[in-house]
Amino acid sequence: MLSTQALLSAIGVGEKSATVIGATFQWFLRDLTGMVGGILFTFYQGSNLDSNAKMWRLVADLMNDLGMLMDLTSPLFPSAFVFVVCLGSLSRSFTGVASGATRAALTQHFALQNNAADISAKEGSQETLATMSGMALGMFLARITMGHPLAIWFSFLSLTVFHMYANYKAVQCLALSSINPQRISILLQHFMNTGQVLFAEQVSKMEHILPIWASSWRSKCSNLLHMQIRLGVRVSAMSHPELTDLLRNAGSHYRKAKYVLVERNGIISVILHKDSTSEDVLQSFVHAYVMASLIGKTSSIHTESQSWIDAEYILFLQKLKLTGWKTERLLSPYISWRANWSSGSLDEKLD
Repeated sequence: MLSTQALLSAIGVGEKSATVIGATFQWFLRDLTGMVGGILFTFYQGSNLDSNAKMWRLVADLMNDLGMLMDLTSPLFPSAFVFVVCLGSLSRSFTGVASGATRAALTQHFALQNNAADISAKEGSQETLATMSGMALGMFLARITMGHPLAIWFSFLSLTVFHMYANYKAVQCLALSSINPQRISILLQHFMNTGQVLFAEQVSKMEHILPIWASSWRSKCSNLLHMQIRLGVRVSAMSHPELTDLLRNAGSHYRKAKYVLVERNGIISVILHKDSTSEDVLQSFVHAYVMASLIGKTSSIHTESQSWIDAEYILFLQKLKLTGWKTERLLSPYISWRANWSSGSLDEKLD
């Protein structure tokens, strides 16, 4: 309500000099920028929303608050009004895409009896009731702070801080049983140290909800090995020595697997076979994590990581299922590159 009041004031509502066509054109540019921004955001980040639903849920709320902040500051920059308003619309367009996509993922989490439609309808009703209450309080707040800039800014910033804190605590409470790179890394680290698998409630307390660049400074000792793994790397991006190593590994260490791992400067590249399944993708990530954990500890990381997979992987998978984890697939960004190879001599071709 506060930001809308400021936006309408900046457009010229209530002033004789303001024209309908001028206000319409400014509103058109604002909406157009938001639509284009939503399309571009979906193109660049759409495949990451499933794997990081909790983080993007929080980012969506932050971007929405930033958009309202742009609207609130628009009267302060009359010469750059259109630019500031378009920035706010662009920010809210990210919110629309991220919140809609993550809402679908979180609805599935709450639909314990496969009643996603029922959960979605009730969530929509709760949101409508909360919005109606908020609009009534917002109208009252906008009325009593009208003409008092300090009161408006104090109210806006206080409500924004409280809003983000409440959303952070809400997202932190979510104990998702689906597996993404960060959660499987936490589970693997604990399993390799103790032989036991954590429950979803325990893992949720150890997850980094904030983007990794914002959370790494807060916890420098956290395990970030999953950031060293690249899933679905294309073969053409590799040099000739790496291709030779890739062919050698495909014919020895990974003869029966539907993936091949290549280590380069501490980064584990995962090349997936064109016939690989979701189970193969999960196993390849676990294998890559084990290999990453062995870097600097041994010179035969391929052999030792393969030995761990042969001895421990099936047991690890069984314990995951027993503790309620969904092991059908790894929630990772979309894998667009796959390869085709067959075991044999180094002279055989790899497509």
